[in-house]
Amino acid sequence: MRPLVAVILASLWIGAAVLLAASVAPAAFATIPSHAVAGALVGKVLSPLFLSGFIGAAVLTITGAQDANRDQHRGAGHRRLSQLTAPVVWGLACGVSQFILAPRIHAIQVAIGGPVDALAAGDGRRVAFGQLHATILGVYVLAIIAAAAIVTTSAAAARSRLSHT
Repeated sequence: MRPLVAVILASLWIGAAVLLAASVAPAAFATIPSHAVAGALVGKVLSPLFLSGFIGAAVLTITGAQDANRDQHRGAGHRRLSQLTAPVVWGLACGVSQFILAPRIHAIQVAIGGPVDALAAGDGRRVAFGQLHATILGVYVLAIIAAAAIVTTSAAAARSRLSHT
């Protein structure tokens, strides 16, 4: 895939992810009286974000693997393969968040049947919710870092390509 396309794709996703984390989520929790409702709103926004990251990473991984296979014949395939790490990490982070962690968080919320805040601090469901929430936040940061690595490496490749033409 052309490096410029990778830069644009990952940059757009990072912009959406940072906007959500820095503006939408804090605003939702500051203005909506119910944390459960604010969390549901943020969850609805996270889903398309994770899906778009998963799909974008899959596109970059597939096209990158095709490029690496083509370049294998020229002796440059190992460089291309090393550039697949960030898209794979980005895709895995978004996929795990969307298809594993978010459904588990939702299942706990359904099992609770009300606000998580209403449970005692030591309640197992509240503890499990907190652990999953912390995990999904960590994986979210990992996805942003992986997408940023794509931007960095792809921008360098684009500059290199321009200097050789």
